[in-house]
Amino acid sequence: MPSNSRQLRPAADDRCPCRSGSTFGECCGPLLARSAEAPTAVQLMRSRYTAFAVGDAEYLRATWHASTRPIDLDLDDDTTWLALEIVSTERGGPFDRDGEVEFRASYRSDDERGVLHERSRFLRDSGRWFYVDGDV
Repeated sequence: MPSNSRQLRPAADDRCPCRSGSTFGECCGPLLARSAEAPTAVQLMRSRYTAFAVGDAEYLRATWHASTRPIDLDLDDDTTWLALEIVSTERGGPFDRDGEVEFRASYRSDDERGVLHERSRFLRDSGRWFYVDGDV
């Protein structure tokens, strides 16, 4: 499986790339290390953003619902993810079956800057949240 070669993990006491205000060790770190599961759709969204930021294609595939998961996931080494803004959420709590998270993710690729604005859909299956798809 192709993947991003960066794999730059923040230290546990560094600010989390998802900009939740928590440290990486308190926020997305345990999820990417597979020592914890996301309790909500928005936390899964944050951890997936962080996985893009550090180049963890394996985590992205593991948290992608089997019905829509791509066979291969090739992350662009030239894209740097700069910031995540959660715009809104619908459902997606610990007892919900599904949820939606609208977000804006700022990035830089080569000399260009951009914003990915997406409304993502999530399903909770056997107690675990999974990304299904999204509308850009």
